[in-house]
Amino acid sequence: MVNYFKEIDFSRYSSIKIGPKAEVLVINEIDSYDDYQIIGRANNLLISNNHPKFAVLGEIFDYIKQENDLLYVGCATSSGKLLTYTRNNNIANLEFLAKLPGNLGGLVKMNAGLKSWEVFNYIHSIKTKDGYIKKEDIDYSYRHTKIDTIIYEVVFKIENGFCKDKLKEFNKMRDNQPHVPSAGSCFINPKDDYAGRLIEAVGLKAYEKGNMSFSKEHANFLVNNGGGTYEDAIYLINLAKSKIKEQFNIDIKEEIIVY
Repeated sequence: MVNYFKEIDFSRYSSIKIGPKAEVLVINEIDSYDDYQIIGRANNLLISNNHPKFAVLGEIFDYIKQENDLLYVGCATSSGKLLTYTRNNNIANLEFLAKLPGNLGGLVKMNAGLKSWEVFNYIHSIKTKDGYIKKEDIDYSYRHTKIDTIIYEVVFKIENGFCKDKLKEFNKMRDNQPHVPSAGSCFINPKDDYAGRLIEAVGLKAYEKGNMSFSKEHANFLVNNGGGTYEDAIYLINLAKSKIKEQFNIDIKEEIIVY
């Protein structure tokens, strides 16, 4: 398959339901695309009208292949599709993908997960335009990787034993998250603390600006209550950063990616 362009309306496509319409490159060939930002399913993005050129991985990178004790997953594959595959094939360790939205490329890029469960705990290697790179040769940490190129495929080590009890536990842990449009966690938890606790401590839990607010259910979720704007979202992000710095002398960092 060849590359092509398609129009995406980010006010409908992104999880926070903010952003303009844009022509986006759909990539179906492995190459260098240095002029483009890969956006996946835009689950942790806040997009302005003044954004860079965007691209998504196309249908050719939506696959799951099992060979011996390794699982090869294209990075356009959704977390839900992979979770279903592991359940159907009795594969352990990826139960934490339950209700964790996004495609594998984005989840790997930000080392996504839930508390101590992280994607990189179970990765064998990734594939870029330069071939396969072993996990031990990648600089990664909590909610962060130093990968400055497109990830086309991720390879997991296979262990048998899908755990339904773990699945129930992860589903229950996510049930306290808001069910209105958001970009997931707004800030990365600082060392030995929680962003949600800090936001609540400075009085911003449920605080509103226009139709945006920090959720009353989980303070670290910046939510769109209907017709929220980029400007109001940025206002709340900057307000939280300044108040937390002032009260706790902590430079809290965004987990949400702003373009």
